[in-house]
Amino acid sequence: MAVPFSKYLVTAAFIVVLFLWVSISLTSAARSTAASREKIEVHKHLKRLNKPAVHSVQSPDGDVIDCVHISHQPAFDHPFLRNVTVQMRPSYHPEGLFDENNKIVTTPKERTNPITQLWHLNGRCPEGTVPIRRTKKDDILRASSVKRFGRKPNRSIPKPRSADPDLVNESGHQHAIAYVEGDKYYGAKATINVWEPQIQQSNEFSLSQIWVLGGSFGEDLNSIEAGWQVSPDLYGDNNTRLFTYWTSDAYQATGCYNLLCSGFIQINNEIAMGASISPVSAYRNSQYDISILVWKDPKEGNWWMQFGNNYVLGYWPAFLFSYLADSASMIEWGGEVVNSEPDGRHTSTQMGSGHFPEEGFGRSSYFRNIQVVDASNNLKAPEDIGTFTEQSNCYDVQTGNNGDWGHYFYYGGPGRNPNCA
Repeated sequence: MAVPFSKYLVTAAFIVVLFLWVSISLTSAARSTAASREKIEVHKHLKRLNKPAVHSVQSPDGDVIDCVHISHQPAFDHPFLRNVTVQMRPSYHPEGLFDENNKIVTTPKERTNPITQLWHLNGRCPEGTVPIRRTKKDDILRASSVKRFGRKPNRSIPKPRSADPDLVNESGHQHAIAYVEGDKYYGAKATINVWEPQIQQSNEFSLSQIWVLGGSFGEDLNSIEAGWQVSPDLYGDNNTRLFTYWTSDAYQATGCYNLLCSGFIQINNEIAMGASISPVSAYRNSQYDISILVWKDPKEGNWWMQFGNNYVLGYWPAFLFSYLADSASMIEWGGEVVNSEPDGRHTSTQMGSGHFPEEGFGRSSYFRNIQVVDASNNLKAPEDIGTFTEQSNCYDVQTGNNGDWGHYFYYGGPGRNPNCA
């Protein structure tokens, strides 16, 4: 008996529908499993980062600053730091930092326009604790992955004398820096003008910092970094924030911003890494700056950081590094932005104040009193300062020297403009 052709069609259609249903169900189940796995990973990471707080402060900008017992901070998740006694003060400060009365040497400019952090308006952390900006779920979800949260992408170190346009386009990072090389360096200092540059896209950032570098510019690069930054992806807003960074393998698997991994040991209970800085400079108006010093303790070998004239924040243990376990081979000061525009176009993300160096004080951003620490633990003016920028018509740098500011430079720019398409 012949089967009607229409029945074949019905059977075939049923099989197709069944196949599609099974495929959709499997895809949906896979997505659900992946989402569930990500949710678990995010929860575990939040638990690792957000240590139990003795006290918490709600900042006006929406941050929560947790006051965590000094021995419970993320640094001590590192297997080499468990049961280690915290070094509560450096064995030595660099010579030249203090005068004969044991007071910080300052210039008249450094005695004006005090700068602080926004969370201080609502409270402080007690002695014996360190302030840690609480990480939120949304912070992690903005990252490309849980594993990459709190890390810089590769190729974010300026390499002088390598302004290859192909490299610029490939890396997406652009700089305007002053630098020294050719000697052994044991630290660096600078007073950095603070602004709130405009960021075009949330996956871009703008920062101004000191780089303390060791090794080659390959996969073995060691870097300690400190300054201020605006990074919507990392923090979820456009506030200007104090930050630090470290890596011992060119940003591949080691290091992170602030206290977002084990490494930097904080001892100070007043300044929070990653917290908003206030106030910031305004064009043709009041100017504000911060002083940052990074130096190697000649006795213990750890790399210390000081913020302003009063706050020794903490240290990076020497064992974190290979080349920097001895000394740095290059120091860089300056600005960095990310250009994520495709097809050779340029972002309008600003560096520094968003104005070119030739506009000068009150308009362009500056670094002043730039110094290095030598092998005798002396702070001194650097010699043979070089400058570097990939595209000077987008961001530029100009150096100078005078009695009040010592060695200084203006830097930055608007990014996209008629000469920088």
